[in-house]
Amino acid sequence: MLRNKSFVKRTRKGNIVRTVKEHYLRDDIICGTSSCAHPVCNASTQPKPLSPSPRDSIKWKRHYVVPDTNALVNHIDIFERPIINNVVVLSTVLDELRGLSMPTYTRVRAILRDEERAWFVFSNEHHRETFIERNADESPNDRNDRAIRTAVAWLTKHLKPLGITPVMVTNDEDNLRKASDVAACRMDELLGVYSEHPELPDMMGSVNITDRKSDDVWTGYDEHLSPVQVQAGLKGGLLVQGTLQIAPYNYLEGSVYATLPDGTEQRVLVVGRNDMNRAVQGDKVAVQIWPKAQWRNAPSTALVDEDEDKVPSVTEEPKKDDEGSAKRVRRADGSATKADKLDDPAALDTKLGEPTGHVVGIIRRNWRSYCAFLDPNFTTRNARASNAPTTVSVLAMDRRIPKIKIRTRQADSLAGQRFVVALDSWPRESRYPLGHFVRALGSAGDKATETEVLLLEHDVPFQPFTQRVREDLPAEGAAWTFDAERDQVVSGKRHDLRSLDVCSIDPPGCTDIDDALHATRLPNGNFQVGVHIADVTNFVKPKTAMDTEAAYRSTTVYLVDRRIDMLPELLGTNLCSLMSNVDRLAFSCMWELDNDANIVSAQFHKSVIHSKASLTYDQAQARIDDSAQHDTITTSIRDLNMLAKKLRARRMEAGALTLSSPEVRFRLENDSQDPVDVELKALKETNALVEEFMLLANISVARKIYEHFPDAAMLRRHPEPLAQSFDSLQQALKPLNIQLETGSSLALAQSLDRAVLPDDPYFNNLVRILTTRCMMQAQYFCSGTLTPDEFRHYGLATEIYTHFTSPIRRYADVMVHRLLHAAVDRDAGYASELTNKVAMAEQSDVLNHRHRMAQQAGRASVELYTSLFFKGKTVDEEGYVTQVLQNGFSVLIPSYGVEGIVYTTSKGDTPALEYDKAAHSLVSSDASVSIGLFQHVRVVLQVDDSPVSANVGSMRRKLLLQLVEPHVPGLSLTETELSAIRATKPTQRSESQIIELVTTHPEQVQSI
Repeated sequence: MLRNKSFVKRTRKGNIVRTVKEHYLRDDIICGTSSCAHPVCNASTQPKPLSPSPRDSIKWKRHYVVPDTNALVNHIDIFERPIINNVVVLSTVLDELRGLSMPTYTRVRAILRDEERAWFVFSNEHHRETFIERNADESPNDRNDRAIRTAVAWLTKHLKPLGITPVMVTNDEDNLRKASDVAACRMDELLGVYSEHPELPDMMGSVNITDRKSDDVWTGYDEHLSPVQVQAGLKGGLLVQGTLQIAPYNYLEGSVYATLPDGTEQRVLVVGRNDMNRAVQGDKVAVQIWPKAQWRNAPSTALVDEDEDKVPSVTEEPKKDDEGSAKRVRRADGSATKADKLDDPAALDTKLGEPTGHVVGIIRRNWRSYCAFLDPNFTTRNARASNAPTTVSVLAMDRRIPKIKIRTRQADSLAGQRFVVALDSWPRESRYPLGHFVRALGSAGDKATETEVLLLEHDVPFQPFTQRVREDLPAEGAAWTFDAERDQVVSGKRHDLRSLDVCSIDPPGCTDIDDALHATRLPNGNFQVGVHIADVTNFVKPKTAMDTEAAYRSTTVYLVDRRIDMLPELLGTNLCSLMSNVDRLAFSCMWELDNDANIVSAQFHKSVIHSKASLTYDQAQARIDDSAQHDTITTSIRDLNMLAKKLRARRMEAGALTLSSPEVRFRLENDSQDPVDVELKALKETNALVEEFMLLANISVARKIYEHFPDAAMLRRHPEPLAQSFDSLQQALKPLNIQLETGSSLALAQSLDRAVLPDDPYFNNLVRILTTRCMMQAQYFCSGTLTPDEFRHYGLATEIYTHFTSPIRRYADVMVHRLLHAAVDRDAGYASELTNKVAMAEQSDVLNHRHRMAQQAGRASVELYTSLFFKGKTVDEEGYVTQVLQNGFSVLIPSYGVEGIVYTTSKGDTPALEYDKAAHSLVSSDASVSIGLFQHVRVVLQVDDSPVSANVGSMRRKLLLQLVEPHVPGLSLTETELSAIRATKPTQRSESQIIELVTTHPEQVQSI
C-alpha cells in the first residue's frame, strides 16, 4: 500500500516548495518469533531471533518485553545485561532514539546485532495494521505513544496462538493509564521477574536528595541559563564556551580554553564546586568571566585524596575593585554587565591573574559510565538493615569526577570492590550528582579487575571481535597463501619484490610486524632503499564489519601484560605480519638515495615481499658491530644505518627535537604475570635506524596524498607550543644560567643541547622530559579543514607529515594506504569517504581521542604494575624534583622510571614547607631548606598495604613517597623511622630469587 504525504517548506533563498514523501505500508512484515505459524511469518526467510519459549512469570506467563523510548533511554544499562532477552524494539522507538539520544541508539543497535540476545526490530511504522496517522490535536510524543500501544495490541493478538504475551514497559503514568487493553508495567515491576538478580533494582537510579545536614546553610547551586539565554550570551560576547578540564592533581581546579570574540584562545579558570556549577570533566559549558578584579592565579595545589566533605575551600578572598566591592557582578537573569564584555581590552589584562569565570550553562553533557568504589567511611557511620535500600556515596577512580550518590541494597558486599556506576542527574539542591549502580567488576587490588578498570576508564574497546567481524576474514584462515593471479602480480598491479634482501627490525617478542626494510647498492653508486609496509587494506575492505570495527577501535593498545588489537589476531599477527620466510603482501615506498641520503626519486606501489630475517634491535645491532659478518642482510643494515645517520643529522639541523620520557619494561613471571623486575628501556642505533626511515616514508607519503587529495588527505600536525607553557621551566633553569630559546623548534633544539651540567649526566635528559610536558599534543586532521600554514609538525620540523607505516595497529594508516593507492593507481576504486572532508574530519576526532586514551591506558598499566612490583617492598632511592605544587612536589626516580608526589602536609597538620610563589619553590619555616625544580632528593617508595577498604588512599593503591633527604623537621623520615619501615616491610622476593629466575630460567619470564 502506497501513501503520499506532502508538505511545504521554505528554502534558504526564501522560496516556498512542496515536498512529497512516499510511505509504503506492507502486509509481509514478520513478528520475529521463530515458531510462528502465521502464513506471512512461516513463509519468510528473514532472521527470527525471538524464542518460542521466553521467560515465564506468574503474572504474564511466557512473555516478550516491549520497551518504550524513555525506558531504553533511562535504563539502557539494565537492558544491556544479557539476562534481558527476547525484547521487541519497535521502529517508532528506534526513530525516537535516533533523535533523542544517539549514544543510546548506538548501544541498542549493538545489542540488536548480537544474535545471542534475541532482540528483534518490529517495523510497526511500515506495517499496514500498526501504522497510525497523527491526529490534528495530538503532539508528536502522544502520537508515538499511541503508535507503541497500537503495535503492542497487534502483537498481543498475533502471538496469542503461541501463548506469548508482549509486555509494554514504560514509566510514563499517562501511557500506562491508556494501555488498559494490553499488558503493561513499570520498569521496577518488570525487574521483579528477575528476582534471582537482586542487583538489577540498584540500576534504576532512584536517589533522593538527602545530603544536606540540618545545620547546613548552603542554599544550592545557581540555576543554569536556558539554551536560548546561553546562545544569546555567546552571540553577544557576554559568555564564552569550551570544554571543562579538571586538573588531575586538584579536582577543585578547572579550566576552559575558550575562543574570545577577537579570535584568540585563552584559558579561563573555573575554581571550586560552586563556580563549576554542576559541570563535570569533559562537559561543554558556557562560562561567564568575572570582572578582572576577581581574577586569580591557578592554585596548583596537589590535594590529598580525601572525603570532599572535609576538603578545605580553595577559593581565595576575591580582590576588591576600585570601589572597594568584592561582590561578583551579575544580573538577576544571569547575564553579564558591561564590565564583563569580552571585547573590552581591559578585561584581558592578566596582571591580577588569569581570567576567571563561573559556569552558567551546560551546552552538552559528556557523562559516561565510571569505575568507582564505595566511600570507605560509609560502613562505619551508617546503621541499617543489611539488605535495605540505602543511599551511599561512591568515589570514582578518576579523581576529577565528584563524589556520586547512588541507592543500593548491596552496600555491604560492595565494600572493597570495584564497580561501574552511571550518572542520572545533578539537581541544583544536591551537592553531588545522583547515579545508579551498573555492574560489579571485582575485588580492589586484583590484577585482572584493576586491568579491566583501566580499560573502561580510558574508553578502550576490549570486547572480543564479533562473529560478523570474523566473517570478513579470509575463508582459508591461517592457511591463506599468496596467489600471483588473485593478488594481481600477473596483471602487473602488484610488484614482485621477493628477490630483495628485505628484513624487519622490531622489539623482542613482536608478532605484529608492520614494516620491513632493504637497501641495495645501484651501479651508479646510489642506493635503492625500500620501506615495505603490511598491505592491510588488501584484507580490510571499506564499509565491511571489520573496517567499521577497526575505525571504532582506531588503534592497538599496548599494556604491560597484554595487547588489545585493532584487528583480529589472524591478520595482525599472521597474514598481515611481515614475518620472515613467508610471502607477504606489502605497500612499498622505494627511493633512490645518493650517498648523502638525498632523495633522487621516489615510487610507491603494492608489492609482495619475502623477508629474509626477523631481527630484534639487539640482533640487528650485533650484526652492525660484528666486523666478521658480511652477508647481504648485514651489509643492507649497515648501509641503512649509514644513511639513517645522515637523515637524522639533517633533521636535527632543520630543528627536529630530541625529547624524552621515562619508559620502563617489566619482566613478568610466566604463570602469574606478576612483575618480578623493572628496568628502563635502552635505545640503540638500530632504534634510530628504523625511526629515520619510517619518518622518511611518512613524509614522502604525506606529500603524495596531499598532491592528489588536497582537500581530503589524512595528515598529522604538531602545533607550536605556547611560549607561556615554558614559564615555570624557564624560571627553574634561570639560577643554573640555562635559557631555553622557544622562538622556533631549531632554537629550542639547540638550547636543549646546551642544557647540560658537567657533574650531572642525567640532567639533560630530565630537561628534555620536562620540555616534552610543555608541548601540545600532535593531532590527526583532514587537510581540507586547515590552511597549509597550519600543517607543520613542530617536533619533527617538517612542513607536512602523516602516518603510513603501522596499519596493523593504527586506523589512520589504513586510511592513508587507501588514499595512496588511489593516488598511484588511477584504476583503483575508493570509498566516497576518502573525498568527504566532513567524514574525514569526524574520523580524525575519533582517531585523536582513541590515540590519547591508548597512551593514557598504557601509562596507567605501567602505574598498576609499578604498584604491584613495589607491593611488600621498601625502596630507598635518589630522585629529581619535576614539579612544585603548593602542598607537595613530584619526584622522578630515574632508576625505575616512576614518578610520584611527596606531600608536605597531612590532614589538619601545619605545613612543613611553605610555597614561595616568587621563587616557585617550597621553603621551610626557618628558611634553612628550599625545594625547587631539578633538586636532588632521597625518598622511600612504598605501596600502601592497608586493607583495601580502609581508606581512600588504599583503595586507589597509590605509590607512596616519603622524603628522607634533605631533612625537613616534621616531614622527612628519620633514620629510626626508616629502619622501622624496613623491618616491617619484608620483600616478596629476594634479589637473588629474581636474578635466578631471569638468568637461570629465562623460559619462565616474558619481556614486555
